[in-house]
Amino acid sequence: MSENTPLDPEAVELAGRLFDMARTGDAAGLASYVDAGVPVNLTNESGDTLVMLAAYHGHADAVIALIERGADVNRPNDKNQTPLAGAVFKGEDAVVKALVSGGADPKGGHPTAVDAARMFGREDYLSLLES
Repeated sequence: MSENTPLDPEAVELAGRLFDMARTGDAAGLASYVDAGVPVNLTNESGDTLVMLAAYHGHADAVIALIERGADVNRPNDKNQTPLAGAVFKGEDAVVKALVSGGADPKGGHPTAVDAARMFGREDYLSLLES
């Protein structure tokens, strides 16, 4: 598709619903759409993936469902932020653990998850991220 090709309004509306599902933590809904063929690494206009939005908004179940379906846990957004750094920034313990278990790189992006943990004095995160 060229940049001048108009997007299908139904596809745009579906993408919007999917990003909302990630923000609100609708793990079952996300899983069913991805299982039906929606790309697990679907990205919005800011470069945020579904797993980034679920992580940032504290939805461990949605993060796990997306990881189980192959989500790229290390893909940064347009600001070079990663899902793990976002979860550390927000203090989302269950999400941090899920992302680390899913292979997230604590030194990816900028600031890194390690940098964020140091900035907020989260020794518990540092021991998890640096192990």
